[in-house]
Amino acid sequence: MTTTHASVPAVPPAPAPAPPAASPARFVGPADAFWRLLARGGVLLMFTLGIYRFWLTTDIRRFLWSNTEVGGESFEYTGTARELLLGFLMAIAILVPLYVALSLLALAFGEIWSTLGVVAITFLGQYAVYRARRYRLTRTVYRGVRFHQEGSAWRYSICAVYWWGLVALTLGLAYPFAQSHLESFKMRYTFFGNLPGAFEGSGWRLFARGILLWLVAVVPFVIGVIGTIASIDWETVSKASDLSAWVESSGVAGALVIGGLTFTWLLLAFAILYPIFQAILLRWWVSGLRFGEVVVKSRLRTAQIYGVYARFLAYALLFTLAAAVVAAIGAYAVSRITPYFSDTVRSEVITTVLGLAAYVAAALGYSVIYQATVRLGVWRCVIETLDVSNVSILEQVAGAGEAASPIGEGLADALNVGSL
Repeated sequence: MTTTHASVPAVPPAPAPAPPAASPARFVGPADAFWRLLARGGVLLMFTLGIYRFWLTTDIRRFLWSNTEVGGESFEYTGTARELLLGFLMAIAILVPLYVALSLLALAFGEIWSTLGVVAITFLGQYAVYRARRYRLTRTVYRGVRFHQEGSAWRYSICAVYWWGLVALTLGLAYPFAQSHLESFKMRYTFFGNLPGAFEGSGWRLFARGILLWLVAVVPFVIGVIGTIASIDWETVSKASDLSAWVESSGVAGALVIGGLTFTWLLLAFAILYPIFQAILLRWWVSGLRFGEVVVKSRLRTAQIYGVYARFLAYALLFTLAAAVVAAIGAYAVSRITPYFSDTVRSEVITTVLGLAAYVAAALGYSVIYQATVRLGVWRCVIETLDVSNVSILEQVAGAGEAASPIGEGLADALNVGSL
């Protein structure tokens, strides 16, 4: 008896599941709307003597947050200008008595208290930086869940002063390690709902990427400073009485030449190398951010940052030419009008007020151009070169954390250490 076996085709093994694709982020805010927002804010800043800055800061944050999308969802900024104003007033109420007390102690007990006052304000400034970050995080919402930050602001202040002191003592060599430790401290206590944050950027990696820039910029500057000091005959300086003889015999003329070349080199190095440094730093920082299993990578290119600053220079040049024409017309008009004033004091007051108004308008104009080109441009470049992996994890996050007091933001504003 024969048995027939039906041929059964082999079933191929199921393919392994592909890793989740990275979700690109994008920025959808129109540049012309941001220009209008800043232009209106600049005018209102001038007429309100700077008080409108709390409303302008709030509008800028809302624009940037709401037009930033990750995984098809945008962020939301829930802070208000009233909170910023109240935080600033509370900070002033703290700082004014502190400044008065430090001044009285310095007058009563000598310069040592002036030094201690500077140290105290330095620690307070870093404390304010951490508290301001806490405020901004608790006013940032994504998918209906707020960010928040824990940890001791005073502990961060001590760490920050230590690291920035080390950066100063090493002429910037310790900067990568300072950034790595401080960002790790901040992200260790940062949460998105109940999802903990972390920072995995290596200080050594940033050091390796930036050491060439340091060698090109800082080493020639240090050599130039040493050469400037060494070229002066200090003994002759202390004995010379005649100015012309002093300049010729003391080596001051040569020192001025070396100092001028050193300063020129520093300016050129900053202008040429800073966009490279900023691109390296932003790419390193963004690629180190983590929230649980959510991984962020940056594809930011140095050419993009150069393009941002080139745009700023172009707009600033056009504005400078326009401002020069307006200033020339205004100066001519004032020169024709002031002779009709019989009171010299009145004409001087009018001229001074108009000159001050022109200066404020020019400063605000450059500020508007900078924010509309550099700030928006860098923000857009950073966001549009992001790759965020495992975005689906963010859908499972539960809300946690409470809204922080705005006093930290107010302190940072009053001490001029605030940021966007």
